[in-house]
Amino acid sequence: MDLLCSIDGRIGPTSEGTVSITDDGFQRGDGAFEMLKLYGSRPFALADHLNRLDRSCEGIFLDYERAAFEREIEALLAANEQPDAQLRLILTRGGRRIAIVEPPATFEHGIKLSTVSYEPSVILNGLKTLSYEANMTAMRIAKRDGADEALLVRPDGAVLEAPTSTIFWVDGDGQLHTPKLKTGVLASITRDRIMKIVPVTEGDYRLSDVVAASEVFIASSLREVEGVAEVDGLGFACPGPITERVAGLLSERIQAEMNES
Repeated sequence: MDLLCSIDGRIGPTSEGTVSITDDGFQRGDGAFEMLKLYGSRPFALADHLNRLDRSCEGIFLDYERAAFEREIEALLAANEQPDAQLRLILTRGGRRIAIVEPPATFEHGIKLSTVSYEPSVILNGLKTLSYEANMTAMRIAKRDGADEALLVRPDGAVLEAPTSTIFWVDGDGQLHTPKLKTGVLASITRDRIMKIVPVTEGDYRLSDVVAASEVFIASSLREVEGVAEVDGLGFACPGPITERVAGLLSERIQAEMNES
């Protein structure tokens, strides 16, 4: 089945979708994007993702017609025949409004992380832009070093996040922790959901805090909760009991919100 995309409201096969090579979204990575998951052809937390898209666009001085984009997304989802998939939303400096239905990614507990030194940009901090090469290169560095994913750590030693997900860990007292937003991490929508269903302490943390944990997991819209088996070769219980509990509670929260929408 050829998946569908919408470009400025024109729906067609993704394999045939095109944008101009002169678009600064292509030439300079100048634009914003969002990724979200479809459950039974329906998007989860679409309004939250569009609100964050608004903040990203405001941060890079990019205007777009949200109402038009919402109508185009609705039309694309009505035409989509792939019930379980993911949805990529892109806005470019060239003025393109793009929505793409993509095959669902597969995530399993047992991921291995490798730390990569990373300095967030003050100008782009908290914004989800198309200028994503640093994140992608960090992932490739981690894979070069034998891991599955990177764990971004500032040069001063502060733990941040994985390139496309939030990190959580459980200390010796069974308490959950995650870096606070002001350290330079994205305001993850899944992070927000988890913090509403279980107690989580935010703070400024170092790698030593993570490696001293009893459990570690990462979370995002696409992966939900994914248990971490190793950080820099140091092993953890995976999935540990708290990781499994959070995964179950998040799944229940998602289902409840989908039932209400």
